[in-house]
Amino acid sequence: MYTYIMRRILMLFPVLFGVSLFIFVVMRVVPGDVAQTILGTDATPAALKQLRQDFGLNLPLYEQYLNWIGGVLTGDFGESMRTGKEVLPDILNRFKLTFELTFLSALISWVIAIPLGIIAAMKRNSNVDFGVRIISLLGVSVPNFALATVLILILSLMFSYSTPVGYVGFFEDPMRNLEIMVIPSIVLGTAMAGAVMRMTRSSVLEILRQDFIRTIRAKGAKERVVIFQHALRNAMIPILTIIGLQIGTLLGGTVIIEQIFSLPGLGQLVLTGITQRDFMVVQGAVLFIAFVFVMINLLVDILYSYLDPRISYK
Repeated sequence: MYTYIMRRILMLFPVLFGVSLFIFVVMRVVPGDVAQTILGTDATPAALKQLRQDFGLNLPLYEQYLNWIGGVLTGDFGESMRTGKEVLPDILNRFKLTFELTFLSALISWVIAIPLGIIAAMKRNSNVDFGVRIISLLGVSVPNFALATVLILILSLMFSYSTPVGYVGFFEDPMRNLEIMVIPSIVLGTAMAGAVMRMTRSSVLEILRQDFIRTIRAKGAKERVVIFQHALRNAMIPILTIIGLQIGTLLGGTVIIEQIFSLPGLGQLVLTGITQRDFMVVQGAVLFIAFVFVMINLLVDILYSYLDPRISYK
């Protein structure tokens, strides 16, 4: 197991190298002059030249990349071209909100999806099953930004709800924090629940058809024992796979929800960096998101071996 983990960690380097090179090139080929964007149309040629020199934009591309990636390897993600602040502390600060939003959304998704998926599998082709399948189809089909807009409209008309302004950390004021985070978490959790629900239903159904389940039932085991101690554990691997992918996607894909609810998370930081052509912010944030994503995939792979003893990593 330890050998496998070390091998996977070593594999992170070529993956992150590819991501860093890709985002570096993409930011440079986007049309427009970043110095002109920052200083405005009234900037003098001397001011533009000085700004390019300050940020190293006058250097060849390979030198710019080597300077940036060399700093990343030492924990220095550079400074924002707009604010002059260090990029890494800002990323970590924004990541706290995005992580909380992802965690709450995933928790809501699991609470909704896994029980309903199990019930649908147990009552296959019944009205309950059809109802769960319709709900899961809606969850997969309806975009989260559309669901957020409709939910805000309904709550504002029926309960005079208004989107909270500003953000308060959980440890500063837990109740205020949950008041801010609960609606966006419900929106993202509902969108996640559709896919998890469908996967739970299909995986449990497949396991329930296996011979060992018939043997367990023939021995007189209660249905609750059959489902939760035998069927669900064996069905968890594909469910865990899709959960891991969704969490990794959410950590970098909450930008629309953060924009709608005015949440200063990592997604909003990337969007602002893109619109302002802030190379360092975008490059650092994308590389950080890629790192978190591959670490989540590693964690999911490790959990496989605990869920299924037949899986061993050497």
